[in-house]
Amino acid sequence: MTDDPLLTSLRAAVAAAPDDVPLRLHLAGLLADREPAAALAECSQVLQREPGNAEAIALLGRVSVALSGTTQPTPVTPEPVRPPEPESTTPPDASAAQQPDAQPSDAQRPDAQRPGDGRPPGGTEFDWSAAEQEVSDIVQPAFVNDGEPVALDEEVQVAGVRLADVGGMEEVKQRLEIAFLGPMRHPELAKTFRKSLSGGLVLYGPPGCGKTFIARAVAGEMGAKFYPVGIAEVLDMYVGNSERAVKELFDVARRNAPCVLFFDELDALGQKRSHLRNNSWLRTLVNTLLVEMDSVAGKNEGVFVLAATNHPWDVDTALRRPGRFDRMLLVLPPDAVARASILRYHLAGRPVAGIDIEKLVKATEDFSGADIAHSCESAAELALADSVRTGTIRPVTMDDFKTALRQIKPSTGPWFAAARNVATFANSDGEYDDLLAYMKKRRMV
Repeated sequence: MTDDPLLTSLRAAVAAAPDDVPLRLHLAGLLADREPAAALAECSQVLQREPGNAEAIALLGRVSVALSGTTQPTPVTPEPVRPPEPESTTPPDASAAQQPDAQPSDAQRPDAQRPGDGRPPGGTEFDWSAAEQEVSDIVQPAFVNDGEPVALDEEVQVAGVRLADVGGMEEVKQRLEIAFLGPMRHPELAKTFRKSLSGGLVLYGPPGCGKTFIARAVAGEMGAKFYPVGIAEVLDMYVGNSERAVKELFDVARRNAPCVLFFDELDALGQKRSHLRNNSWLRTLVNTLLVEMDSVAGKNEGVFVLAATNHPWDVDTALRRPGRFDRMLLVLPPDAVARASILRYHLAGRPVAGIDIEKLVKATEDFSGADIAHSCESAAELALADSVRTGTIRPVTMDDFKTALRQIKPSTGPWFAAARNVATFANSDGEYDDLLAYMKKRRMV
């Protein structure tokens, strides 16, 4: 590396301001003749930030030629006009015969460089593969593929569960029946009342309370296929691929109608566009989702869109207008009946002794379903560790649960703390009346 105070200062300045493109280009220009490999790395950094930067592209070509060991192609200029020579008395055929070693002119050679040819002298094209291998240990590739969209697997599933498999939560089931399932089961009656058989439903509430399981049960109750969609199936690093993925998801649901298309973590995909001023591609993704939702509402009676979110207040308001996700359903921590069902499910098949389900139900108030499952797992771990020490199998007992529950606190507390301000001060349109009533009943507000 050249020990130059100017280069040292410039490198320090670039390290302090890595997004300063003009400064990085200035450094790359100084390095082009002294350290081509380092200049190539700087050009790569510039193009990652500004893919269409013309100065970086031109400098990249210059540095690549320098690394290849060839000279840069020079434009062909017309030769100066020479005065006419006296005519030769030698016949043309004799002149050619007297010069057997005469070479054809540059214009006559098929491999000669011509203006705009882009090839170095000699006719051999630039070996980009060899150049890439030379700098492969210096400049890492910016992307791992050629920008082709990632293929989506049509992971349409048979739901396999119904609402009867959801323990307790009768109020949630009743709301689903009135607002969503009833019209689906009685299409003729819905047609009489001009009730649309499509639309969207958002399940919201604390994490780990069974929103995904309820969505799957709704699909089973409707006799429809279930297509869960995660963030990784939509978001893509290449411009345009995320929008294309959203369209393909809806196309898959239409081909498999009747189908429930379920978006988990809706707030990550449909974030408020007012929060995305510096992320134009995410704004475009939200717009695409809006367009596809309108298409579903207008053309496809067999596609039902469900979504789950822990933060409905972060979802773009245009997504929650009538005709799109026009219904919101609060999914609260499991009630006593649901907690008992969850405990029995996670203790089934394990050696247990003296377990008092009623005491555990009281001890796990405000626990989410995931918290209860974790408490069963922790109690089983204690019994397993004791069995390893003694060499004999010891069943899970209430003492194991008491030890485990001393270490486990409800995970729903932070969510209600965040939701308190929304339910109290941002509920002018009554969207969160159910949440506010629950929190008042529990004296959380």
